[in-house]
Amino acid sequence: MIKLWMAPAGLHIEPGRVLDAKELARIHALGFYRGWPASEFETFLADRDTPIYVACDAKRRIAGFALIRVVADEAELLTIAVDPKWRGKGLGTALLKAVFEDLLATPARRMFLEVSEDNAAAIKLYGREGFETISTRKGYYAKPDGSQATALVMARDLD
Repeated sequence: MIKLWMAPAGLHIEPGRVLDAKELARIHALGFYRGWPASEFETFLADRDTPIYVACDAKRRIAGFALIRVVADEAELLTIAVDPKWRGKGLGTALLKAVFEDLLATPARRMFLEVSEDNAAAIKLYGREGFETISTRKGYYAKPDGSQATALVMARDLD
């Protein structure tokens, strides 16, 4: 049985497949200075402890995705990315809600993430979804100009 969740703009969310790796790498590179290669996404997709949730249309054109890691009673949002033409439509929220719902069937009770302190849109999204900043990591992210950005470490309970 394939799990499906509803998403805005006529999209739905479903588990990622190994065949999605190239498209996930493309979308990730549009949102991050150092995008991850398709081979890394293939590795994640082959590991049941790193599920990927893809938002796509009926023809399976991917608009965005969320990648998590589950270890014991904790989950980590490794990355979330939405194609620029789909941003601002509630896809990030829908992806997080699908992740939270799916995690209810796991032992995970808390979720963590890191986000660049200058990524205002993501910080706003995470705040709306109950995440709170618990610490920082200075110089965590490289920026195109050679400088480094501080990461905010955020967390929220899942139950």
